[in-house]
Amino acid sequence: MINVTDNAAAQIHKLIAKQHAEATGLRVGVKAGACSGFEYVFAWEPAPRENDLIFEGPQGVRVWTDPRSHRLLDGTTLDYDTSLMSRGFVFQNPQA
Repeated sequence: MINVTDNAAAQIHKLIAKQHAEATGLRVGVKAGACSGFEYVFAWEPAPRENDLIFEGPQGVRVWTDPRSHRLLDGTTLDYDTSLMSRGFVFQNPQA
């Protein structure tokens, strides 16, 4: 399961409305790369793919992921950070 915080849900809605009108949700995933061997990826998409796992969060936001990425993201919380030092989506992944 991927959990979405209220902050992340609000930001997803805001970005879809302002920049990604064709999207109905946010794809999250993991791909090989970066120093640790994996990096998180995001994509705004109009619909999930056939084998995707779909998760609904606050305010009806939808996040989906492929089964391979879900093995590494299961239990993760997607948040949105608005601190002075950074701004952006943050994964709180207990498997990382």
